Amino acid sequence: ATALIVKVFSGVLSDYWRQRKGLAALGYALGAFTKPVFALASGVGWVVTARLVDRVGKGIRGAPRDALVADVTPEPMRGAAFGLRQSLDTVGAFVGPLLGVGLMLLWANDFRAVFWVAVVPGLMAVALLLTGVKDPDHPAGAKRSNPIRRDNLQRLGPAYWWVVGLGAVFTLARFSEAFLVLRAQQSGVAMALVPLVMVAMNLVYAASAYPFGKLSDRMSHTKLLALGLLVLVAADLVLASSSHWGSV
Repeated sequence: ATALIVKVFSGVLSDYWRQRKGLAALGYALGAFTKPVFALASGVGWVVTARLVDRVGKGIRGAPRDALVADVTPEPMRGAAFGLRQSLDTVGAFVGPLLGVGLMLLWANDFRAVFWVAVVPGLMAVALLLTGVKDPDHPAGAKRSNPIRRDNLQRLGPAYWWVVGLGAVFTLARFSEAFLVLRAQQSGVAMALVPLVMVAMNLVYAASAYPFGKLSDRMSHTKLLALGLLVLVAADLVLASSSHWGSV
């Protein structure tokens, strides 16, 4: 919820300031700098605080990053561009846990040391964003206005609000991936191997994001969205009816 709420404000600021890259870099930097806090935490309060700051960072970078992708991508290729962005983002989400598994086995389950290693790719991402990405040019002298003014919101048609409403309803069906990790641990999976649950999930995510993003440039967005929602419902039903996790 923290990340989703912050996204609204970071997106508005990126429109008003016309600066996508700076906000995205700030968000990634916050995520990177919370990793040592996890390593040094002596109690649950520190862990919760670091997690909240990490989620704030995720919220800050999300909307400006996606808006930047839209700014620099030709319209006929936007589906493929977003799919590729999501696929590459998810590659990190399964390579990271995979590396974590290897380090946990190598360092006898010393997860604190693994968090120190996690700082490195975070800082590399910030440096790459700052040096390798450029905000698109804006017309000189263009007047700035509050993006969430009533007259601006009125420009968003019924089709937009229909998608937002539908997305809000189906977001209620989502749950944190942490539940899958906890359930894997409860079912008897060795602690060092628990991150493999995230590896498997993100591997499928990374492999499918780009093809389906590219497909969205060629077919009805409504039909593809409906298909994705049906798959979500089916997956939730399977999880709800599975009583023998240990044998799965």
